[in-house]
Amino acid sequence: ALAATLHDIGHVVHRDDHPYYSIPLAADVLDRLLPTLGFYDVAETVRLKGEVLHAILCHHTPEKPLTHEAGVVRVADALDMERGRSRIPYEKGGRGINTISSQAIRNVTLQAGDTAPVLVEIEMVDAAGVFQVDELLNAKLRDSRIEDHVRIVAVNARSDDENIVERIEM
Repeated sequence: ALAATLHDIGHVVHRDDHPYYSIPLAADVLDRLLPTLGFYDVAETVRLKGEVLHAILCHHTPEKPLTHEAGVVRVADALDMERGRSRIPYEKGGRGINTISSQAIRNVTLQAGDTAPVLVEIEMVDAAGVFQVDELLNAKLRDSRIEDHVRIVAVNARSDDENIVERIEM
């Protein structure tokens, strides 16, 4: 929960390379917070801090997660792909692939799966959403340590005869 809460704290400095800014900011927060909890001895505090910082680093860098928790933070970060995420850039005229593909994602849900413990269902209204699913989510799932526990199903909900992509399963 700490890594999930603090992973984007570096955005207060700059959006580019924010994981690298997040590390010292989160380290400072952890140094102040962990001793006040009263749950951990010094060794556990050091280990916990290291694992939290590792998960923060891995969420948006080429570094491979070494723990399942770091993999969860990495994949969860990519689940924030619905159209509301790109509303402001889109309204300001942004037409890059990230903005357009995000506009194509209507809904993302998580539930218990049948062939894998977690099923991620993605509802798209345009084939441009494939970029979010494959280039962003699937790329983060790869080498996350949790890839065998997650199944992704993306469905194009637009009902016309010109659908380029109807369904993707990963």
